[in-house]
Amino acid sequence: MALQFTTAYLEDSLTLFRYYKKLAEGAMAQVTDEQLFALLDPEANSIAIVVKHMAGNMRSRWTDFLTSDGEKPDRHRDTEFEDPPATREALMQLWQRGWDCLFGALEPLSDADLGRTVLIRGEAHSVMQAVNRQVAHYSYHVGQIVLLAKHFQHAQWRSLSVPRGKSGEFNRKVAVGEASQR
Repeated sequence: MALQFTTAYLEDSLTLFRYYKKLAEGAMAQVTDEQLFALLDPEANSIAIVVKHMAGNMRSRWTDFLTSDGEKPDRHRDTEFEDPPATREALMQLWQRGWDCLFGALEPLSDADLGRTVLIRGEAHSVMQAVNRQVAHYSYHVGQIVLLAKHFQHAQWRSLSVPRGKSGEFNRKVAVGEASQR
């Protein structure tokens, strides 16, 4: 599917968020339940911990997005890095609830909302700045999820983007509208 050309900031941001969600889910689908919770070392985060943190961040940032501070008083960020849900099913439900908060907050917005002011930890951001901040934050963590999944799957890994040695073929598909960078 070809990339849809747009100059609409919110539409493009939503497309990016969906892309990163899909990447993480494609990576998580390739690992075993045990690998979701595995730590590379005592200081590392597991895929499950990264997911728990992202979901906690999403709930906090996107709930009542335009009307309350994005750092909710009941968020305890440090606990997001402890004791993830015990099962894949519970983890994926938490993940989906986080994304539901995000899409529920952004989908109703219009370009007229982009200059509105929202707070994150008491600091003023335009809606556009807040969205940019979260695109960057979530893409960072999705990269961690993909790296861990690829590490665990090594030779069995199925590429989520352009497989090694297939750049020319991919570029040809992009040129004729059969594939997209997203």
